[in-house]
Amino acid sequence: MYRRNAVFVVTEEHTCPVYRVGDEFIIRDSTISAGGNKELCVWLVQELLTALDESNLLKHRLAVPSQPGVRQKKFECGGCTGLIRFEYKKEVAYSTLQMNLLELSKKRAKNQLVGKFFELLRGMELFEPLDDFDLQDLALLMKLEKHPANTIIIESGAMGTHFYVVLAGEVAVVRDDTGVIAELGPGDIFGEMSLLSGELTSSAVHSKTPVELASLKATDFKSTLSTHPVLQVFFYRVLVDRVQKNTLRAGNITSGMNGELSDINTVELFQLINSGGKTGKVDFIFDGCKGGVLFNAGEIVFCKCDRYEGKNAVFHILAKQDGQFFYSKGLSEEERQLPVLGGFMGLIMEGLRRIDENEAIEEEQKVCALGGGTE
Repeated sequence: MYRRNAVFVVTEEHTCPVYRVGDEFIIRDSTISAGGNKELCVWLVQELLTALDESNLLKHRLAVPSQPGVRQKKFECGGCTGLIRFEYKKEVAYSTLQMNLLELSKKRAKNQLVGKFFELLRGMELFEPLDDFDLQDLALLMKLEKHPANTIIIESGAMGTHFYVVLAGEVAVVRDDTGVIAELGPGDIFGEMSLLSGELTSSAVHSKTPVELASLKATDFKSTLSTHPVLQVFFYRVLVDRVQKNTLRAGNITSGMNGELSDINTVELFQLINSGGKTGKVDFIFDGCKGGVLFNAGEIVFCKCDRYEGKNAVFHILAKQDGQFFYSKGLSEEERQLPVLGGFMGLIMEGLRRIDENEAIEEEQKVCALGGGTE
């Protein structure tokens, strides 16, 4: 007598509100359960019972992946707003009490690990748009990886295979030409650049300390983005930002380029424009004020910031450490006729000298204030 015990697995999913590709449904001794502690849909139960019909399964019993050339029969559930297709995976074998206890122990360990992934993901800005149900689905797809210190996790020039979230420890992002460009810790992500762009990795990632990572396979990463378009917006914004930063590090600046002064300071930005002989305008937004600098063939011809104009405005901008910039190409014919404010290197050196003097004065004032307070 053929036992009515079996496992089915979801192979396709289209806007199903409950299940995802890879979810399993286990039928054992007249009970039906879904993996991941998910609830059972009434429509699905009906379809599973139909699929489990003895004559139906006997007919397709040999249609299993282990037998090449035999096409697997697909069943589907389309009773609500979504659609899933699932296949017979295997017959549930007879199990002893010890086997059941071992399986229960494995499930508890898996649930604890998923819980750890879930709690970390829940606290990340990236995954805020996902509800708890969808976030648990994502956590279920992740695997735990442990690496000792000084281990290469991603090689430069390779095709990306995984998306990573740092759970514990630190990793370093390294480029052959510039060395360490970033250090990442718990809650940070890496590996997404190659998966998003489809290009080979431009940087290597090494473990600085022993690390624990939650990894997601490329196929699961892309499936998650397809299922949740809101995540696509975030990741592609990350992609654009990093491309711009890499472009700046490479010494290039193009029209429409924008960024933060925390990534490139004003001196480096001005030097890029000067060395490239660029003609255009850089607009700045600082806390409480705005500024603008006009460049003609790499030379500064006009500058205004807050109440300052001319050379003093240049010095004022050079002293800024936080803010945003936006570069646009080209000047009007009238702006092209403006005279150069002064030799570029002379302006930069004068600005740096003034910054040093102001810092020295501030330090002296602090010392005096501390000394006065102790008398």
